[in-house]
Amino acid sequence: MAERLSIAYSPCPNDTFVFHAWAHGLVPGADAPEVTFADIDVTNGLAERGELDVLKISYGALPWVLDEYALLPCGGALGRGCGPLVLTLPGVDSPEALAGRTVAVPSERSTAYLLFRLWAAKAVPGGFGEIVVLPFHEIMPAVRDGRVDAGLVIHEARFTYQQYGLHSLADMGEAWERETGHPIPLGAIVARRSLGAERLHALAETVRASVRQAWADPAASREYVLAHAQEMDPDVADQHIGLYVTEFTEDLGDEGYEAVRALLTRAAAEGLVPPLDPGALAFRPS
Repeated sequence: MAERLSIAYSPCPNDTFVFHAWAHGLVPGADAPEVTFADIDVTNGLAERGELDVLKISYGALPWVLDEYALLPCGGALGRGCGPLVLTLPGVDSPEALAGRTVAVPSERSTAYLLFRLWAAKAVPGGFGEIVVLPFHEIMPAVRDGRVDAGLVIHEARFTYQQYGLHSLADMGEAWERETGHPIPLGAIVARRSLGAERLHALAETVRASVRQAWADPAASREYVLAHAQEMDPDVADQHIGLYVTEFTEDLGDEGYEAVRALLTRAAAEGLVPPLDPGALAFRPS
């Protein structure tokens, strides 16, 4: 590749695991990129402003950036049993009890928020009160301390919410899978279309090679993963990787694309995202 690409992804274990080989110049024929670490809400904003060459973003933010960025067919997070959770203090036993209440969410342009809104449209007929956007690591303490009535959580919170004395009221992924049968689209990898078709195809192969190297030698990325895991327990980091790095990370395939299209079509019908043009998701960068 002609010059080093800039990439932004989160410090979460699934991203550092997936991109370790590329970030360290270990993919034959590919230069190491310039890496920026940022939470998903930040990378969504970077993509909307057209900053950086390659970014990990929410599928929920994808409709706003497809004019400038192409969806890569690999490297992202899409799977089963890995959806966001709605957490409350113990004693809240039905979604209807959340009518008129305050809910903290990590972003309003995220897959988690789309899944939450699609679920709530049926499960909470009275509608919520205020929606408060908080960094995801602040949401569980806010629920625990009574500053909000419920919180929508992602990432490793699936494994740690009991430590805050919280209760899982609903699993957005379970609701999505039960209703649609599709896996859950969470995080997408996008790349600037102006890089050109040849470079974009080479980039997709670089990302795919990085995924395969991570699977072939998990120990190689261990230090990198734990160094950025924000004091996460190593066992939780392993669970995180196992849950979010799936066969769809290597290649979306027909099933993955169908799931993404279903999510964004349903969200557009509810007025949550702009409608997609036919073929907008296809990886045809030329």
